[in-house]
Amino acid sequence: MPAYTIRMGIPEMESFWQDLLEKKRSNALNPDEVDLFTRFGKAIQNLSANPKHPGLKTHEIKPLSKKYDMRIWQSYLDQGKTARRFYWAYGPNRMEITILGIEPHPEDKKSGAYSRIKLSELPDE
Repeated sequence: MPAYTIRMGIPEMESFWQDLLEKKRSNALNPDEVDLFTRFGKAIQNLSANPKHPGLKTHEIKPLSKKYDMRIWQSYLDQGKTARRFYWAYGPNRMEITILGIEPHPEDKKSGAYSRIKLSELPDE
């Protein structure tokens, strides 16, 4: 199966990723950013190869799908004290996935937890 091309949502995720890459190139990442870069890089590789990779624990977030009028998926970035999730959608083109946001794990048992999440937009085709 061919790999998906991973894109970053605009403007927030694209800016976030470019900043992280530039810090990596100039050896200026702090320890938390090194951890994030490593985890996010591995997650992107897994997502590109197989969006249903078991380690990602991917599932649709229906409140976000409704809010953004497209299917929004959540995948695990890490767990524990710094539990973070990243949100993504298929597209804008065939065999593309766009990362739309990285957030601390929302307390989804609380009403409206996902309503506070703001996602980037899909880039133009």
